[in-house]
Amino acid sequence: MAHPSVDLVIFDCDGVLIDSEIISARMLVAELAKLGVQIDMAYVAQHFLGRSYPTVMAQIRREFGLDLPAAFEDAYRSRLMAAFEVGLTVMPDVSRVLQDLALPWCVATSSSPKRASRSLEIAQLDHLVGDGLYTASMVARGKPAPDLFLHVAKERGVDPSRCLVIEDSLNGVRAGIAAGMQVWRFTGGSHLIGQSLDAPEDARADLQFDRFADFFTLPPALPRRS
Repeated sequence: MAHPSVDLVIFDCDGVLIDSEIISARMLVAELAKLGVQIDMAYVAQHFLGRSYPTVMAQIRREFGLDLPAAFEDAYRSRLMAAFEVGLTVMPDVSRVLQDLALPWCVATSSSPKRASRSLEIAQLDHLVGDGLYTASMVARGKPAPDLFLHVAKERGVDPSRCLVIEDSLNGVRAGIAAGMQVWRFTGGSHLIGQSLDAPEDARADLQFDRFADFFTLPPALPRRS
């Protein structure tokens, strides 16, 4: 079943399919505080959401003049995954949307392959995603560059203009726009509660929504399996 303007839906993972960003953000704030770097959730939302770990580290180095010790990344990732094992949850109604969507879809994330795969397993979405997982490790530049989304479109044989991106972060929205794709911004994740949802001009999605329960009623309505 086709849709007049969409042939492929590309979901971000963290903050869209799984409610993981609040866990990641709180842990990063706490770990950096131990090294004398004081940031808050608003800073994380502005500078880190939707970006790969190397990009985050480059931002810290540039703004705070801190080169994180070599052991920091492994220790952080280990503690983060332990926290995921205990507290990671799937976004409400996401499983039903993925099962019911009558269009090809896949996942494109800035997370590492290992983290993304395990996160999807914990959230019990791995069987739905299957081999449709794409990560920033596959391209030279992560979001907000369009590389990952363009890579997905090429791999799937779909014109970028006929792809719909579902993102939560401004950097992800920017990446989708730069790729020439349609973009919906999901704002229902715990990490965006209490945060400003105003978007700068270069990161304005075509549509904004905060409940996957409403996914199939959003215009233009995407086809649903009967």
